[in-house]
Amino acid sequence: MREFTELASIQSINNFINVNELSFLYISRPNCSVCHGLLPQVQKLMEKYPEIKLGHINAEAVEEVAGRFSIFTVPVLILFLEGKEYVREARIVHMDLFEEKLDKIYKNVIG
Repeated sequence: MREFTELASIQSINNFINVNELSFLYISRPNCSVCHGLLPQVQKLMEKYPEIKLGHINAEAVEEVAGRFSIFTVPVLILFLEGKEYVREARIVHMDLFEEKLDKIYKNVIG
């Protein structure tokens, strides 16, 4: 399973999004059972997309993330292409639909 880069500040998050053509953020909280249950599924899915850079944010440690990305619940999954948000899923994520969205973008960018 692919590992996520821990992002511990708004500055590191912004830098991560800006330097990677395809970047993905997984935003969660430590006491969120949905977050912990979904993370391994996302890690496994991301094996199909090696060009997507993976970042994880603990929303309790980086409280500003809620305002920066208008987050009201966790987990939140956001895919960026060249710094622009393209896909966002929150709380209850249907993995098959999420995978379809990723496939379309990934195939258009990577070929």
